[in-house]
Amino acid sequence: MTTRLYEHKIFLEHSTPEGHPERADRLRSLAIALEHPNFARLDRKDAPQANEDAVLLAHPEEHLRAVMREIPEEDTIRQIEADTYVGPKSFQAALTGIGGAMAAVDDVATGKVDNAFVAARPPGHHAEKDKAMGFCLFNNAAIAARHAQRKYGMERVAIVDWDVHHGNGTQDIFWDDPSVLFCSTHQMPLYPGTGAKDETGTRNNVVNAPLSPDTGSEYFREAFKSRVLPALDNFRPDFIIISAGFDAHHRDPLAQINLVGDDFDWATGRLMEIAGKYAGNRIVSLLEGGYDLEGLAESAGMHICRLMKG
Repeated sequence: MTTRLYEHKIFLEHSTPEGHPERADRLRSLAIALEHPNFARLDRKDAPQANEDAVLLAHPEEHLRAVMREIPEEDTIRQIEADTYVGPKSFQAALTGIGGAMAAVDDVATGKVDNAFVAARPPGHHAEKDKAMGFCLFNNAAIAARHAQRKYGMERVAIVDWDVHHGNGTQDIFWDDPSVLFCSTHQMPLYPGTGAKDETGTRNNVVNAPLSPDTGSEYFREAFKSRVLPALDNFRPDFIIISAGFDAHHRDPLAQINLVGDDFDWATGRLMEIAGKYAGNRIVSLLEGGYDLEGLAESAGMHICRLMKG
């Protein structure tokens, strides 16, 4: 298996206030974990910066312009929503995250690599069609899915989101679109308040598997086995995108789900089996949440290791 990692130093320059959980140290801690000899074969590349038009794959132009208007020119940090901030380099970082996601799709769709992981920030899955929120400016996973469809003719794209917070943005963007299956495991109740089981999209293309606070591996794996995997089998995706948040780890300060690194390894393996059955092994994984540095490094490390092993 050849696994490609997309990274870029610009991601460290997306500014958030002191004490904000979504901080540059998240990527620094992952980078340290990836120095281990286990990752010597990881094919590393700098993520390219997408052009502004790429945003329009999943968002209206007014949303693009609204975010651009908020970017400060001077060395300041601006609050644009309850918990979402931007600095002078945030727009460039966001476009580079999109560029990394699209390049990963290119690589996997053309067979240059088997799968890819994009270690970018800001994350994306809370960004709705026309709203930045929850640390997110643009929806990287949605843009990657549209890119796979438009450029490579992938008729059925599945997005699997195991971030501990529900991917309301991705659900919003694909609510009426049967060509994209959105599956999410997440804690409920918890921010952003969406993700109930009865939220199914207009074409039954949304599958939510909410988890109660203070549950752990057993409940997560059962939700995966009873709801997510059968939906994927039924959908038979041509391409799989993972919204890989690691904040369901037991150490994470923003939630109360008690997973360990091995759970992410297991879930990765199950999705690789589905991709092997239907999608020619095509998987692209995009970093979303994960706010305890040790929990993030452990979980993302095990996820990437599983991608590399096949």
